[in-house]
Amino acid sequence: MTLVRIGRRKERRPEDDEGRMTLREHIAELRNRLLIAVLAIVLMSVVGYIFYDQALDFLKRPFDAGVKDLIASKNGGKEPELTFNSVTSPFTFQIKISLVFGLMLASPIWLYELWAFIAPGLHRSERRWAVLFAAIATPLFAAGLAVAYWTLPKGIEILIGFTPDFAQNLITLPEYLDFVLRTMLVFGIAFLLPLVVVLLNIVGLVPAAALAKFRPYIVLGIFVFGAVATPSGDPFSLMFLALPMCALFFAAEVIARIIDKRRARKTEELLAE
Repeated sequence: MTLVRIGRRKERRPEDDEGRMTLREHIAELRNRLLIAVLAIVLMSVVGYIFYDQALDFLKRPFDAGVKDLIASKNGGKEPELTFNSVTSPFTFQIKISLVFGLMLASPIWLYELWAFIAPGLHRSERRWAVLFAAIATPLFAAGLAVAYWTLPKGIEILIGFTPDFAQNLITLPEYLDFVLRTMLVFGIAFLLPLVVVLLNIVGLVPAAALAKFRPYIVLGIFVFGAVATPSGDPFSLMFLALPMCALFFAAEVIARIIDKRRARKTEELLAE
């Protein structure tokens, strides 16, 4: 008796003209992209751990400047200090600083991996707008971070200035780090407002006429957002956040008006043909 092994031949999936993949291929692609991104963050975190002293000095500089101005303006009182409140806090804080800077240093890599995963599913026009968005969003976000870092000393000076002369303000380093990162993140995101407005206008959701009509309410909303979003809550930080946001919004309104005029001109030309 002859045994014959019968099995199905594995069929090769035909190539898709549009580059579409199966669910299993999408999961494998996502796994590979995530693996590369995580490895990049880990490696850059090691670099952040090596240069921990320099990173800490960069984050501590606004505190030193704010305290220096505060001491110069007050005759009495004790100088505020940054402290740890447990035995393990210095180690966990160093790990946290390393991870934060690792995430920042590896951002070009993990942002590229994110884009490489999303881009194949976009149409050509959508890819063009996405690239334009990334090219403009990066400098705007960086400008927000720079403004936040510049305003931090004044905000720290004002907030710590409320400490009574008989008391000493002891601030834990993890708490201070959260304050700095939250402030910079709020400023960075806020500076993306004009870009969002322009993109909404490009897709036809927000015409320039609507922006002009609701301009007073938008400006009021910007100041309310600045008052709520800034962790320090002082008027100086509010103004440093709200005024650039208003200027960027007015610039976005002008750009939206130009886009609407070009769109109306093209519509008239099409109707005339």
